Amino acid sequence: MNLEELATHLRQALGVQQKQDIQIAARYLQPHFAQPDSILLGDDCAAIPDGDGYLLLAAEGIWPQLIETDPWFAGWCAVMVNVSDIYAMGGRPLAVVDTIWHQPHTNSDALWAGMLAASQAYQVPIVGGHSNHHSPYDALSVAILGRSNSLLSSFKARPGDVVLMAIDLRGRSHPHYPFWNATQEAPPERLRADLSLLPQLAESGFCDAAKDISMGGVMGTLLMLLEASRCGAVLDLAAVPRPAEIPLEHWLLFFPSYGFLLSVRPDQVAAVQAEFRAQELVCEAIAHLQPSPQLLLRHKDEETLFWDLSEQPLTGFSAPIPL
Repeated sequence: MNLEELATHLRQALGVQQKQDIQIAARYLQPHFAQPDSILLGDDCAAIPDGDGYLLLAAEGIWPQLIETDPWFAGWCAVMVNVSDIYAMGGRPLAVVDTIWHQPHTNSDALWAGMLAASQAYQVPIVGGHSNHHSPYDALSVAILGRSNSLLSSFKARPGDVVLMAIDLRGRSHPHYPFWNATQEAPPERLRADLSLLPQLAESGFCDAAKDISMGGVMGTLLMLLEASRCGAVLDLAAVPRPAEIPLEHWLLFFPSYGFLLSVRPDQVAAVQAEFRAQELVCEAIAHLQPSPQLLLRHKDEETLFWDLSEQPLTGFSAPIPL
């Protein structure tokens, strides 16, 4: 697969296409939050000013197919992805609530077991929610509340920044889905310590812009970061850290259980990398930001345009243009 074919393959991936569904929400909500002092929409969490910090509020719905085929893991993921969103914004989670709907003839024990296991591993209590045991379908969503003293935000990346990919490669691929599982068998103390690096970096001033690698993988997440901050990037495909057994065209769309993109000022790159590497996490420079709102893919001596955000929005959420 040459570079043009790879770009086409990635653009057509379901995880990237589904990011464009967010434009529906943007169409309805963006006009009501368009002022410079409004809560910015499109980040991993809503950052609500609260005293000298921010309350962080987020929610995730779980893929119905995962609930059907691997309910324990679906429950685990429902808590895990919300916890990751809080840390991605430089926060610390406080509590989660869940919404479970299932059919009368199905059993929710495995979903509950997975959620409780993750709640205990991450030390984030489940404090309420809603349940319906007479639903015509099975569904699960979880919402989370956290707090940040110093924000990491998708809206603070700047041209000239270096994009670092921080990831835990001490895991294995899910047998059926594009998911890299580096959490389920890891010591809970290590999980919490690894995540705590994000608020520590924010509070130290080493970094102010980051995003959790979500569905759509590196490609979808980097595009969302660029769109939010109204800038572009050149992504060096050869620099993207990955497990040797997973081809690049698949890995770029994987959802890692621990993976973040951080947009870092050049003079802070070494310090940020040192923090992750001290905990045996991989942290590599994969892209450089530029003013033009385009994402270019580079591999060796080849380069191609992957996405032009000035012509084709992804989610529809971006920072307000300064007056």
